[in-house]
Amino acid sequence: MASRSTPDPGLFGPASVTWQLHGDPMMWVAGVRALYLQALHPRAVRGVMQNSDFRQDAWGRLMRTADFVGTTTYGTTEAAEKAGARVRKIHARLTATDPGTGERYGVDEPALLLWIHCAEIDSYLHVLRRSGFPLTDAQADRYIGEHRAGARLVGLDPDAVPGDRAELAAYFARVRPELAAGPEAHTVDDFLLRPPTHPLLVPAREVLWRRVAELAYASLPPYAHALYGRPAPRPATVTRRLRATGTLLRCVPARLRWQLPPKHVLRAMARLGPGARPAPYKVGR
Repeated sequence: MASRSTPDPGLFGPASVTWQLHGDPMMWVAGVRALYLQALHPRAVRGVMQNSDFRQDAWGRLMRTADFVGTTTYGTTEAAEKAGARVRKIHARLTATDPGTGERYGVDEPALLLWIHCAEIDSYLHVLRRSGFPLTDAQADRYIGEHRAGARLVGLDPDAVPGDRAELAAYFARVRPELAAGPEAHTVDDFLLRPPTHPLLVPAREVLWRRVAELAYASLPPYAHALYGRPAPRPATVTRRLRATGTLLRCVPARLRWQLPPKHVLRAMARLGPGARPAPYKVGR
């Protein structure tokens, strides 16, 4: 009788902090925060604006990013490697031009890839912890370390990527002088506050989406608010709003949330069994 092959747990696997964290609904707020933060690196955001129809397809870009995160988190190892190879192939042929100096540079410069990576990981970790997802400092360090594997997929040397909170904080301190809110950053800010939509959906945009964008912006570090030139509520107020939003969204049954395409979590559970279901209480196991 032929033996069954062991299901592939993927790049991280159900025992990882990443597996539990990325199944949380506050990842959407965290993703918008990452966009705000990433846009403050002039060379990085220029690469996006000069190589994509961001204004016309920002939703598509956001969904493609979410799909990449879902695939690398919950997909098979092969699927994660293929997703990484696609990203590296696209980046390898794209360049951007500095309008001030005329310098032409590749968007796959390690320094730019590292900024995008760190802004994402910092945003995911910051928003979820601040909104009430239970993580100890040691588990937060473990999460950051796990994502050295994800950094490799996009072309970074894992050893050059921050592996814990102290290294991540040191990285942001080093890169801080390079950050600025140029024209491209303000374009991103304007879009996130008022994304184009069908006229009939404008009221919903103002009631729902604008609150998400404003909460994501408010959760940025103070230096980001200073660069953008828009104030934010007091930190204690932001924390209360994040916790209230997290509590509300987590009341929606996970099975219902995970039904939204492309259903990465449900496919992972089908592959690995019901025990692979992401849940906050599993982080400490």
